Amino acid sequence: MVIHILLGVFIIIAGVVGFCLFFDQAVLMRKGTLYRVGTQKKIVALTFDDGPSPLWTPKILDALKAADIKATFFMIGYHVQEYPEVARRVVEEGHMIANHGFAHSVMLYYTPAEIEEEIKYTEYVIKEITGRTTQYFRPPKAWLTPKIKRKIKSMGYDIVLWSLNSKDWVSFSHASMVRYLVSKVQNGDILLFHDSGSVLSREGGDRGETVKSISLLAKTLKDKGFQFVTIEELKRG
Repeated sequence: MVIHILLGVFIIIAGVVGFCLFFDQAVLMRKGTLYRVGTQKKIVALTFDDGPSPLWTPKILDALKAADIKATFFMIGYHVQEYPEVARRVVEEGHMIANHGFAHSVMLYYTPAEIEEEIKYTEYVIKEITGRTTQYFRPPKAWLTPKIKRKIKSMGYDIVLWSLNSKDWVSFSHASMVRYLVSKVQNGDILLFHDSGSVLSREGGDRGETVKSISLLAKTLKDKGFQFVTIEELKRG
């Protein structure tokens, strides 16, 4: 009996991981969100979720500085509280900070009041620590319902997803991630990476390949005439 239960749990976990590996659930949630901007300009927005991380965010910032590009960081409020100096460095170096909720909780079962509390408290934490306010929100795991979308928009927020997913949490090589992104990229795309988090947790994970991918991605896309902009700049077209 115990073996059957454990086998069932393993199959479920394997199924979830397999789904995430081969399919991007954000595709199902895009209606009514900002995931790509229609533009004739060769611009893309590079975004990072789940930080700040005391280990990986500084390395990513170093790589962004070396590549001379700006990015948008969708930060978890709890991590901003834990690592305020890293969050402040993101701002000091000219990058954009946006809201990724306080505890990286999937909001499917949240009440409207709980959604507002989660987003507003994160907004407060970011403002207190970095001095910046944001009206851009990315839901953890991208899972949303039409009702949740309406609630978030009623608070004055733009819901930001992505058009291209690096899936850097899978531990693909930086070369393969860049090769995939470059083969699919279009004007106005929003690219998803992470500066913290793993498959099962909001913190941790190995972002070494993510760090390596930045210089290669920047050079390759710049050679093709693309410019990197923040979400705010992308929205303006």
